[in-house]
Amino acid sequence: MQQQQGTPDEAIIVGAGMVGATLAVLLGQAGVAVRLLDARPASLPDDTAGRGRPGLRVSALTPVSQRLLEGLGVWPAMAERRLSPYTAMQVWDAEGSGEIRFSADQAGVPVLGHIVENDVTQAALEARLASLPNVRCEAEARVVALEETHQGRQPRRELLLEDGRRLSAPLVVAADGARSPLRERAGIETVSRETGHVAVITTVRLGRSHGGVARQAFLATGPLAFLPLRIEGRDDHCSIVWSTSPDEAARLTRLSPDALGEELAAAINHRLGVVTPIDRAVSVALTQRHARDYVQPGLALVGDAAHSIHPLAGQGVNLGLMDVAVLAEELLAARERGVPMGDERILARYARRRRGDNASMLMLMDGFRLLFGARQPALTLARNLGLAGIDRLTPLKRVMMRQAIGERGRLPASCR
Repeated sequence: MQQQQGTPDEAIIVGAGMVGATLAVLLGQAGVAVRLLDARPASLPDDTAGRGRPGLRVSALTPVSQRLLEGLGVWPAMAERRLSPYTAMQVWDAEGSGEIRFSADQAGVPVLGHIVENDVTQAALEARLASLPNVRCEAEARVVALEETHQGRQPRRELLLEDGRRLSAPLVVAADGARSPLRERAGIETVSRETGHVAVITTVRLGRSHGGVARQAFLATGPLAFLPLRIEGRDDHCSIVWSTSPDEAARLTRLSPDALGEELAAAINHRLGVVTPIDRAVSVALTQRHARDYVQPGLALVGDAAHSIHPLAGQGVNLGLMDVAVLAEELLAARERGVPMGDERILARYARRRRGDNASMLMLMDGFRLLFGARQPALTLARNLGLAGIDRLTPLKRVMMRQAIGERGRLPASCR
């Protein structure tokens, strides 16, 4: 996975998670000289991902994200490990009788999406990166400073690494997560909103088949999602994401597996029978952030470094994948015209194309959170009537289904 010696970097990507790795593949397969920096220690290829007990962290990948990963030659490797398609979504208000159900048939698609363990996606991306000779991946590469230099009239970004090396390129991309150190070093501020929620995550075995249905109940303590997993051909496992208060999350993570299973089963009125946790329960603090700027000269933010969202709609990774698809399209089109990768006009086009969609999703999720978090009887009645009404209005349901399967985030032509 080495560039030819002496080949200057055209782009340096900081952060080798799913979003950063996808961008490296998009650019690398087009012949761009890319350096991908990962702060994590080097590790051997993960042959265990997607085999045996499922990983704790999962993502709900939309059909649009699937098409992107198929175009990169990554999806088949993911399918060889483990994918869990879901063909319906069921959402209800546990404080009343309002309920809505979406199906793939109603949306005119084979599936609404796939629940995929993050380790599975990551392993497939890393295998693809290993086949690209012009992508250089470096582990334990920690950035301690970010500086701006110039080559003629063109700005360049220079990174100082913990080991004393200096690296520079026309473009540096921050893909280093919601608490992005690179974003902070660039002095880019964020608009942050505490959600008041902590996500409790675990994996469970069910007493009944989930039937390929993703379920979400809005409880007094916060939204609870049962995300269907298909393990060794059986439809009797789910990934759990329970967004709740910090105190309640601390209580839930202290429960014995049997006690936690009983609470989970009761929370959804025993719709799936006995619920048995098969992994530890961990908690993750949830803060919604949006960067005030996505770009600076020679610098771009993607994924959670640009925007982090409540997991309510499972759209976080999908938004990040759309970021890198659009950024890559702009960069590669500019490169064909001989325009430097870090040109401000090119980066500004990326920011304009992505900021609006991301901001809309952030506002929508915040509205849902506030609406379903309200305890006033009038609002409880209104939202239950609203869910029931939407379930009967086929045109409105179709609009919401298109949102759920990612159709607003159409792939750029270069990524189809």
